[in-house]
Amino acid sequence: MMVLKDILYKVTINAVVGSTSITVGKIEFDSRQIEVNDIFVAISGTITDGHNFIEKAIKDGATAIICEVLPENLEDGVTYIEVANSNQAMAYMAANFYGHPSENLKLVGVTGTNGKTTVSSLLYQLFKKAGYKVGLLSTVKIMVDNTVYKTTHTTPDSLTINRYLQLMNDEGVEFCFMEVSSHGIHQSRTEGLRFEGGIFTNLSHDHLDYHDTFAEYRDVKKRFFDQLPKDAFALTNIDDKNGLVMFQNTAAIKYTYALKNYADYRAQILENEFSGLLLKLNDSELWTRLIGSFNAYNILAIYGAAELLGLDKVEILRLISELENVAGRFQYFMSEGKITAIVDYAHTPDALKNVLETINDIRTKNEELITVVGCGGNRDKTKRPKMGHIASALSTKVILTSDNPRNEVPEVIIEEMEKGVEPQNFKKTLSITDRNQAIKTACQLAGPNDIILIAGKGHETYQEIKGERFDFDDYKIVQEYLKQLQK
Repeated sequence: MMVLKDILYKVTINAVVGSTSITVGKIEFDSRQIEVNDIFVAISGTITDGHNFIEKAIKDGATAIICEVLPENLEDGVTYIEVANSNQAMAYMAANFYGHPSENLKLVGVTGTNGKTTVSSLLYQLFKKAGYKVGLLSTVKIMVDNTVYKTTHTTPDSLTINRYLQLMNDEGVEFCFMEVSSHGIHQSRTEGLRFEGGIFTNLSHDHLDYHDTFAEYRDVKKRFFDQLPKDAFALTNIDDKNGLVMFQNTAAIKYTYALKNYADYRAQILENEFSGLLLKLNDSELWTRLIGSFNAYNILAIYGAAELLGLDKVEILRLISELENVAGRFQYFMSEGKITAIVDYAHTPDALKNVLETINDIRTKNEELITVVGCGGNRDKTKRPKMGHIASALSTKVILTSDNPRNEVPEVIIEEMEKGVEPQNFKKTLSITDRNQAIKTACQLAGPNDIILIAGKGHETYQEIKGERFDFDDYKIVQEYLKQLQK
């Protein structure tokens, strides 16, 4: 139990009706979770508006309401706080309520279109191998040192973030690595947190269903760096044309990494094979089990961040050589029939292009490269023809299929992908709505030494159709079909 006025520290308040000296229980933005003496935060969401549930929250026992618009009818005994932005207010309230847990560990945020999960997850791995207690807030999972928790969003809501950070404090966690999405920044989920550093990976076409323009998407990412404190580090990929944009208004100490330009952390790819990469990183050679130029960038980010966080350079190189692929990120195996199957989360045009170019750089061109790919429903529609174009141009065969159709008609999504296929690539393109059947067909088409890429879902173990989630694991399914073919 805490006093309301203490929870409201740093919140920008427009109006107060009632007392802020009342004792309250917990903070909730889901009216279904309200109990007696709780605070209800009314958030105007993209689907529902929390202001419509204020009356219900009060009936269920809420004694304090945080809202952007005061209700017409005010209940006696209830305190109403009008704020300009409920999301921002909740972020500061969450930090206050949980005792500012981000200040008691070294929190590093990773933002960009591609690579967030890989960089944050590999940093978690590296610091664990170095002997530290470590936390992770990622798309794949939440880790509190050795304990795994499920996650549903790239960047959780501010209450969830602070609750897990407090748990990390309780467990003695020293470092935490966190994916920071554009949605999370735009909805103020990271405000009120104290970051030790921020990493920018790259910026390409994504989330234009949410952001009106690419410029807005870029500027939202930049806002994260604008908010870093002056004693934090900002580490950015300057090979990306937007890399230096992230530095424009940051007070943080600036560092850069690159493969093509002069930078604080620079690498040259000496060898690129399915077994791994040989890099010259600054003045040292490094072998890693990670594959492709996109992973060379990820390794530079990891190396730079680890050094800036105080690890020894030689020790960092040794630890990077021991790192393993993140689930669903260029995760591959070779079947008994010598067919290589790769599962990757690539769900943006740039990510798909990177993965296919990496495979094409490694293969001898005597093999077939069969790509299975779809696009998610209720998401950015403008990238669909681009995905179809890239998959068909860079593969010897491509099967367009369902991803997570959600509430859209899968056949319509596939038709929109087909619009990007150029005439010379029509003959090598198939469309199979059922993703399971698409993977089975790819396995049947493949022969010895051929390569199958299954893109779009990566680590996900479900398929979302009309509001329901069904068990679906690309990696397990392709393994099973390739085993059956050997019988």
